[in-house]
Amino acid sequence: MTAVPRGPGAPTRRTVLRTGTAAALAAAGGAATGCGPGAADGVGADGKVTIQVWHGQTDTALTVIKRLVAAFHRTHPGIRVDLGGGVLADAMLQKVTAALASGAYPDVAFVFGSDLASVARSPQVVDLTSYVRNRPTPWASYWPSAREAVTINGRVRAMPAVVDCLAVVCNKKLFAEAGVELPEPGWSWAEFTDVARRLTDPGKGRFGTGWPGTGDEDTVWRLWPLIWGLGGDVIAEDGKHIGFADEGVRALEVVRDLVRAGSVYVDPKPGSEQMYKVFLSGRMAMVPTGPWELPDITQAKLDHHVVPLPTFDGDPVTISGPDTWTVFDNGEARAEAARTFVSWLTHPTQDSRWDVQAGSLPLSRGSEDSRAWREHATRTPGLPVFTRALPSARVRPVHPAYPRISQALGEAVVSVLLDRSSPRAALRACAEDANAALLIPR
Repeated sequence: MTAVPRGPGAPTRRTVLRTGTAAALAAAGGAATGCGPGAADGVGADGKVTIQVWHGQTDTALTVIKRLVAAFHRTHPGIRVDLGGGVLADAMLQKVTAALASGAYPDVAFVFGSDLASVARSPQVVDLTSYVRNRPTPWASYWPSAREAVTINGRVRAMPAVVDCLAVVCNKKLFAEAGVELPEPGWSWAEFTDVARRLTDPGKGRFGTGWPGTGDEDTVWRLWPLIWGLGGDVIAEDGKHIGFADEGVRALEVVRDLVRAGSVYVDPKPGSEQMYKVFLSGRMAMVPTGPWELPDITQAKLDHHVVPLPTFDGDPVTISGPDTWTVFDNGEARAEAARTFVSWLTHPTQDSRWDVQAGSLPLSRGSEDSRAWREHATRTPGLPVFTRALPSARVRPVHPAYPRISQALGEAVVSVLLDRSSPRAALRACAEDANAALLIPR
């Protein structure tokens, strides 16, 4: 996916909260407001309201959003969107944190879903609850995962920007050469590890599958579908403990089985670029990934097969990592203009353009039903598998402690991937750190 650089969202690109970020966001509540670009109230001498948008995009997606902004200007002559400033999405949390602390922040920023709970602690983040309920927005049409990802304690704190999910992409040539049948929906994790083992060939430098080994969100979010499939959850119902003390051990046992068989390529670098290069070069049989990788696979002319993630009991479960357009308060004129822009941007008419041209999935049923998306999905082998998974995809909780939980689980996964710890010992250490994070007053 080219919408943002791979490095939390895709989830392959989520950034873990750094020490001190939460404190800085809390302190930002006392900072001066209305210090963004242009006039203090955002209204220029010509009567137009200018808003600054930190889009976080690069390459193809940046070109697409520039076209969309040009179209917005033609239909909304009273609002000007300034795309200058900001940083790429991977560094947005730190940039926004510093901006809030200084009092000079944008009107809209592309914020990873896993970072929203921390950012939304600032009183400068606009509450969109009444807006999405009382204005003509596509709120009811968004996928449940998209709505859940921007809702904190029952309040809508951002608009969905990008949705994705995980499936498994298979190299059909390698399966055929090994005489192994391609997997079908409903296959099990035991079958996944068995197939990975059968398709591994050390002599040819060939791996059955791959897993990011940096311990960041790219490493972690791939384990949640296993934990959910076993009946676990990220946070227990009491809110004071992790909800995967036992399920996490069993999920890590799947990782251990891959390691013991020598069938998993562990990517040591952030962004999963090496893992994807191994797959695209024909030296990896299966790679769990998102729709963002399909353009590269197609360009490489790799004959591929897309199948939903394996399961433990036959019931499909995948993970979606929605990202957000977060609106900040620089005065009512600019806040209203910002709300108007993000609502327009995520409407099916514009969203379908973004999805097709920037390589994302539709945010809503309305976008999926658009003619542009239907034609695009028909032309792109495997893409409908991802789209069909969206209605039931799950998301990580929008909780201030999640980054600490993710960090602890990431360390556990890496320790198993590198065969430095058993699943049980790794999960025990994870639980100690994660439970401690949940006990910190919020």
